[in-house]
Amino acid sequence: MTDPLTPADLAAFMQARGIPGEILHLDVPTPTVETAAAALGCSPEQIVKSILFLVRGEPRLAVTCGRQHVEKRALAAQAGVGRKQVSLADGDTVLAVAGYPVGAMPPFGHRQPLPTLLDPSVLAHAVVYAGGGSDSALLKITSQTIRDVSAATVLALHALPQDGE
Repeated sequence: MTDPLTPADLAAFMQARGIPGEILHLDVPTPTVETAAAALGCSPEQIVKSILFLVRGEPRLAVTCGRQHVEKRALAAQAGVGRKQVSLADGDTVLAVAGYPVGAMPPFGHRQPLPTLLDPSVLAHAVVYAGGGSDSALLKITSQTIRDVSAATVLALHALPQDGE
């Protein structure tokens, strides 16, 4: 397997394409929404997570905010397949396909272009913080830039509250 991509690779990807944003190098690891929000002193909803799924064996990147959980049902419906044909990619697959480790995944700049689904909650915040290529780096960027660079399809990815909740 080739070496993992790094924050320097992400910075080079952004610079080569004129993508605005800033990679923040932190003194503490930030592999979770909670640790990232605490390190930055921001709301967990401003932390964007990029999660790789396999739909019929093909990679799909789901990008959402904060503590929200991506519903496999939403990915399945968008792809026109059954829910059982959607699975969360394991760490080795994430590294092989995207090039970044779980907990450090940026929303773009991967080893290969990934079809991306963006939850509308991401667009509710002008500026967000996403994986920056390592567990101690975060990408400060506008939500619209994520949408534009990733050519994302906007799709509700999390469960909606049921009546009475």
